[in-house]
Amino acid sequence: MKLREREGPLTRELLQSPESFGLGRVPARLLPDARTRTVCGFCSTGCGLDVHLREGAAINLSPNAGYPVNLGMACPKGWEALAPLSSSDRATQPLVRQGGRLRPTSWDDAVGTMVQRFRAIQERHGRESVAFLSTGQITTEEMAFLGTLAKLGMGLVHGDGNTRQCMATAVVAYKQSFGFDAPPYTYADFEESDVIVLVGSNLCIAHPILWERIARNKHRPEIIVVDPRRTETAMAATQHHAIRPKSDLPLFGGLVRLFLERGWIDKAFVEAHTSGLEALAAQAEAFTLERTCEATGLSAEQLETLAGAIHRGKRVSFWWTMGINQSHEGVRAAQAIIDLALLTGNIGRPGTGANSITGQCNAMGSRLFSNTTSLLGGRDFASAGDRQEVASILGMSEQRIPHHAGLAYDQIVEGILAGKIRGLWVIGTNPAHSWINQHDLHETLSRLECLVVQDMYTTTETAVRADLLLPAAGWGEKDGTFINSERRIGLCKKVARAPGQALADFHIFQLVAARWGLGGAFREWSSPEAVFEILRKLSRGRPCDFSGVTGYDMLDAAGGVQWPLPEGAPLPERERRLFADGKFFHADGRARLILEASRPVPEPTNGAFPFVLMTGRGSSSQWHTQTRTAKSPVLRALSPQQIYFELNPADARRLGIEPGQWMRVVSRRGEVRARAFPTHCVRAGEIFLPMHYAEVNRLTLAVFDPHSRQPAYKACAVTLVPEGEAPAA
Repeated sequence: MKLREREGPLTRELLQSPESFGLGRVPARLLPDARTRTVCGFCSTGCGLDVHLREGAAINLSPNAGYPVNLGMACPKGWEALAPLSSSDRATQPLVRQGGRLRPTSWDDAVGTMVQRFRAIQERHGRESVAFLSTGQITTEEMAFLGTLAKLGMGLVHGDGNTRQCMATAVVAYKQSFGFDAPPYTYADFEESDVIVLVGSNLCIAHPILWERIARNKHRPEIIVVDPRRTETAMAATQHHAIRPKSDLPLFGGLVRLFLERGWIDKAFVEAHTSGLEALAAQAEAFTLERTCEATGLSAEQLETLAGAIHRGKRVSFWWTMGINQSHEGVRAAQAIIDLALLTGNIGRPGTGANSITGQCNAMGSRLFSNTTSLLGGRDFASAGDRQEVASILGMSEQRIPHHAGLAYDQIVEGILAGKIRGLWVIGTNPAHSWINQHDLHETLSRLECLVVQDMYTTTETAVRADLLLPAAGWGEKDGTFINSERRIGLCKKVARAPGQALADFHIFQLVAARWGLGGAFREWSSPEAVFEILRKLSRGRPCDFSGVTGYDMLDAAGGVQWPLPEGAPLPERERRLFADGKFFHADGRARLILEASRPVPEPTNGAFPFVLMTGRGSSSQWHTQTRTAKSPVLRALSPQQIYFELNPADARRLGIEPGQWMRVVSRRGEVRARAFPTHCVRAGEIFLPMHYAEVNRLTLAVFDPHSRQPAYKACAVTLVPEGEAPAA
């Protein structure tokens, strides 16, 4: 009670409000023992889950049989979604660093300290000296609140999200090719294709529910996997093409040339709906058969088999994930895939598309409404018309809106190193684990004058470095919406109490706004559903228009709604795709065909570092930095607890490495101690480390795609050293 008595009026109201401290939007019509539907908060698949309630409290959950995404299925993470909420290391009260230790404080003191320190930094070093890093795992309403508060209110010009680490490549590729960040597909396309091409995607592990959708396909599809590893998905495919790491652009550039040479294109579609064919053909000249085979390691016969299957297909869908996105040339590789879909007319029809599968549960919400890479609703900060439109809708001065997008994630990190950024606000992400070249980042964070971390847990690698820790509610403890990979806006409900004094991120932003003196500017931002109404207005007339979604009740009843749905339009089929009319979002209505020459890998192997290190998802029960999945005993039991690396048995024999032997995996940046796991899933000269373990990013290389600024996590040069020995010079 003493802490409560020290709070200001707004803080006391939030702590006492059932919307923030109780059960929130559990529908009043529900009996104490009942169930309600919500959307899963792990990956971008966006499954519907039934939360079972006893005496008004969530006690269990099960997959919703009628939800159009998962159709009654759930992966291990979905079944265990409630477990992370009851972890013993939950952040339950604000903490401030005093005398080298984080000590309890009140909300008023915590927010007051944050505002005072950030303002002091801005006064000394300019308003751009404070930045924020956010997440794809809070609700769309919270993302919009944060971005608008920070950039239009507090003057934090520079802010980015951890979606930069997973989806920036797809965003830029779609914007340049289609005119808007618009994934064209619906999950039903998995069931309608007769040829499915999966590129850099271990769908069985990363998105198991989507693999189940493939299993429902009645057309006996050809399933083609392009991946250096013989993954679980590759084992189940009808074709597996194990290309060399990071040779995706040479492969698809070579296929573009081959299709053009043979006339295997839909000329009517290309002439009516695309532009840039002549330039594409000129660029494709560089992708000769010989160069493609040399770059990829595939034979001419393998290329012929792959190309022939795509050519014969009537409904071909191309799908990619991090294997494409996390690359030094990911944008152009993605666009080469898009080119192939456009050239063959495989877009806008059932079972087709050039389809990027998102990573985090609300990465699409972040892409459209977080105010990081683009202005609200996918607008452009540099456009005076866009700024004026947003200012008018929000009732704010246009002068508050920055005239350019802020620095990207890696540039914010560089800004800290250069002394240009002195204060950092980290919301719902764990960069001290997940950022590339981890050792340097830890040293970089120590240079900040003030690090504020807003998180569910006190023990993340980033939270333990905080000067101020703000305790946040998690999934299931707050209301809002997520937008999944297929553009479906789903409703996430509060079904559990946040522990202690933890507040929804939304309410923390309210406190910060009030303490910064912006309470009047955000008066209409009174609740998540009120902000959803603002987002409806911001979406109106945009490609992502969902002004026809009348509110949370409509989303709940419909099982989510895919954008676009303009105001006045009837609620359409539950699963829809874009571009059925052949019209794209560029001013001329045409898609752009874009291709560039491939560039060498940034860090080739040599005698000192003879192995290519690949990273990726290791288990369907692990998730990102394991901040949440490690809290579940069930999920821990389903995945290896000790870090391991895969290597080819031939390499193991040659080096005398026994299964389970501890080895040091060493790069030019650091080393990792891990157990050896010989397997034919990787080829000689390549090793694989699951990304979920805290040590892995000691090794990775800080190289970025020049168009998207996305890190190239997937390939660098390493060596293997027995414990107790020094690496060769």
